[in-house]
Amino acid sequence: MARLTSRPGVYQMYALNGDILYVGKAKNLKKRVSSYFRSKGLAPKTAALVARIQHVEVTVTNSETEALLLEQNLIKEQRPPYNILLRDDKSYPYIFISDQDEYPAVRFHRGARRAKGSYFGPFPSGTAVRESLNLLQKLFRIRPCEDSFFRNRSRPCLQYQIQRCSGPCVGLISEADYADDLRHASMFLEGKSNAVMQELASQMEAAAAALNFEQAVLLRDQLGNLQQVQEQQYVSGFEGQADVIGCALQPGGVGIHMLYVRGGRIIGSKMFHPRISIEDTEADVLSAFVAQWYLGASREIPDQVILPLALTDHEALQEALTQRRGRKVVLQHSVRGDKAGWQRLAQTNAEQQLSSHLASKQNMYNRFLALQEALKLDGIPQRLECFDISHSSGEATVASCVVFDHNGPLKTDYRHFNISDITPGDDYAAMHQALLRRYTRLKKGEGKLPDILLIDGGKGQVGQARAVLEELQITEVLIVGVAKGPSRRAGLETLVLAESGEEITLSGDALALHLIQHIRDEAHRFAITGHRARRGKARKTSRLETIDGIGPKRRRELLRHFGGLQEIERASIEEIAKVSTISRKLAEDIYFALHPDP
Repeated sequence: MARLTSRPGVYQMYALNGDILYVGKAKNLKKRVSSYFRSKGLAPKTAALVARIQHVEVTVTNSETEALLLEQNLIKEQRPPYNILLRDDKSYPYIFISDQDEYPAVRFHRGARRAKGSYFGPFPSGTAVRESLNLLQKLFRIRPCEDSFFRNRSRPCLQYQIQRCSGPCVGLISEADYADDLRHASMFLEGKSNAVMQELASQMEAAAAALNFEQAVLLRDQLGNLQQVQEQQYVSGFEGQADVIGCALQPGGVGIHMLYVRGGRIIGSKMFHPRISIEDTEADVLSAFVAQWYLGASREIPDQVILPLALTDHEALQEALTQRRGRKVVLQHSVRGDKAGWQRLAQTNAEQQLSSHLASKQNMYNRFLALQEALKLDGIPQRLECFDISHSSGEATVASCVVFDHNGPLKTDYRHFNISDITPGDDYAAMHQALLRRYTRLKKGEGKLPDILLIDGGKGQVGQARAVLEELQITEVLIVGVAKGPSRRAGLETLVLAESGEEITLSGDALALHLIQHIRDEAHRFAITGHRARRGKARKTSRLETIDGIGPKRRRELLRHFGGLQEIERASIEEIAKVSTISRKLAEDIYFALHPDP
């Protein structure tokens, strides 16, 4: 410790086996790292951490801000177990307006922002985006259609008829007028509604003065719609962007509620439950949350972030956010007026939703306890897995595996298995293949074995599960079949124990049965989702794509020459060979691939 520098930087703590334990930042590395090794007065979490530390590595930075940025990158990359972790790397949706088209569309966008144009957001959910797009169509009549649809119109579509589009596809609006509407839509998305209304009012007066009464009426109606929207949605005088954060901390968990305010309107919200330890304070949680949320991923940073309390690293966080954004960002915790109202709303939501979350977790734990009693187990099961099979008359068979723990569905561990090389409709073979693939991987250490394996089916499916686990020499997993009763109604299921063959019937109001129904229904839903996706993909795939030597260019030439797949199927080898990119040999391959029967 004596040789440590007093400069700012990042320290990484490692266990004996080389695993990362903790990543932290420091204004003074020597003071901060030394504080972990005091003889007494350490919190239980810190003491447990120190007991596992084998060595510490430090990285010196030029400033505390640089240390904060590096810390967040390392936390995101390494996921240390002793750090507060925000488990949300989801890509948030935006509204996108291209600047490459003559008549640009306004569209929903999620993912990398590579296309050239303007992006507005992020929005907290797809629903918030769709509501905003609906408003833009109503107010400014901007086209929402895909370019392929737009280019092939000979008359305006239904959107024009219901006054949700100005008909640029057939020249019913000039490029200049459409660009003006698009500019107003962009201003609206930026929160400049009042400026848009002033422009529309001026244009209406000018049109009336020029005796262009038809245009004046259109502008009047547009202005009236915009005023109506303003009345329906509370809009303050605040025209920038702000994220308002509430934080509630209770024994057992934390809830962080974020309101997204854009142009004076609350456009949506999001709830988070980061992983914390018992010693973490609200200030600790908020500091970690703000840093990870804005610095640990490529998210848009607003003008202001409004917090419920002051943070110890306030200045460093504010500077880091400003540096990442490229424009000034303000962290505030003492606010008045509309901002104070938003802050109270965020705090109320954080408290209420945390209470609901904790109650749900307790209810889930009680269901696990009830399952232990129903199955007469020595201990409370920690992890459940359930399998189900879905297909349409044997087509596109998919098996699902869903996982539950004491917190409920563990969706990161869900898996789909595309089943192949079996007799279509053979559910036993499908289940055998899915279980073999799943538990071969788990046997190799690629995941955690469950305490209980639930199979949606009776003795036949349970037999398949037992055969697979015996083949893999897995003995520590309890296999339970969930068989539907004669009437196949919910609440009349029978549990089939693989080891003894015993059948157990639980009462309809039993908590254990509710848990089993929950995971069984989730497995069924997830299987159907996978099956529909596979079936849809298969039906969208052209038969030409399966023929060797037929790539996108040749496929396009064939379809252009014949006009469609049916015409290609009717064609002879000689006719197929007339296509400029198709040789005689390839024409034969195509013909026999499309006519496999002699």
